[in-house]
Amino acid sequence: MLAACGWIFSREAVAGFLPLTFMGLRFTGAGLILILLSWNSLKKLTYEQWVAAVRVGLLFSVAMVFWITGLRLTTHLGVGSFLCSLGLVMVPVVGLFFGERQGLAAYLSLPVALAGLACLSLDSEFHLGLPEICFLISAAIFALMYVLNSHAAAKTPALPLTAVQLSITGVLMMLAALIFEPLSLSQPPAMWGWLLGSLLVATCMRFVLQTYAMGMSSPSHSAIIMNLEPVWTALLAAMWFGERMSGLQFTGCGLIFSALLVNRWPMVRQWLRQQRKAAS
Repeated sequence: MLAACGWIFSREAVAGFLPLTFMGLRFTGAGLILILLSWNSLKKLTYEQWVAAVRVGLLFSVAMVFWITGLRLTTHLGVGSFLCSLGLVMVPVVGLFFGERQGLAAYLSLPVALAGLACLSLDSEFHLGLPEICFLISAAIFALMYVLNSHAAAKTPALPLTAVQLSITGVLMMLAALIFEPLSLSQPPAMWGWLLGSLLVATCMRFVLQTYAMGMSSPSHSAIIMNLEPVWTALLAAMWFGERMSGLQFTGCGLIFSALLVNRWPMVRQWLRQQRKAAS
C-alpha cells in the first residue's frame, strides 16, 4: 500500500517540482535517513559489498529516470503501474544471461503477460506512446536490477544495502537536475507536503517496514503480498484521480496480474498448503 501511495504522492509532487529535482530531493533525503539508521552496519561493509550496492544503485537511478518521465506524462496511473510490474515477469529472461534457470512457472507467465499487453494495445483508449514506452523500459531495467540485487542481498544486510542504493540514486538525480533543469525551489507548501510524503512514507517507511516484515515472514507470503502493488495503485488512482478502466484495459491488467501469480506459483502453492494445514 505504501508503494502504491508513492505513485499518488509522486504524481501530485511533479505537478509543482521538475521531475529530476523531485527525485533527487526524495531519494537523497531518504538515503540520508536510512544511512543514519544503518550507520553501524555500513561501517562493516566490505569493498565487494560496496561495489555490488553501488552497481544496483546506478541501475536503479536509470530506471527511475524512465519511471518518473512516464509518471509525469501518463494519463492513467493504474495502467502504468501494471506495465511496471512486468519487470517481475521479465526476471527469468534476464536471469538466463547470468546462468540462472527458473522453474517452469516463471516461463509460463510470459505468454500470459504478453496476452495482457495485447489486450491493452487493442484498446482504443490505450496508446503505446512515450509514457508507456518509459514504463516498459523501466520495467526491463528493474528486472536486471532485481537479478543483481538478489546477488547483492545474499551477501549484504538489507538496510545498509538499501541505504547505499537510495543515496546513490538521490545524488545522481540531483546532479542530473543541476545540469538539465533550472533550479527552482519556490514551490507552494502543498508541493513540499507531497515531497515529504514521498520521502518519509513511500520511501523510508516503505523500505524499513518491508525489510522488517520480510524478516518475520516466509518468502511465499512476501512475494504474494508484494504482487499487489499495481492493484493498490489502480484502486488509489481510481479514488484519488477518478481514473476508470475500459473492459479491455481491465482484462489486460488482470492478465498481467495473473502472470505475476503464475510467475510466483510455487510460492502461492506453498502458501495455500500452509493455509490448509492451519485450517485442519
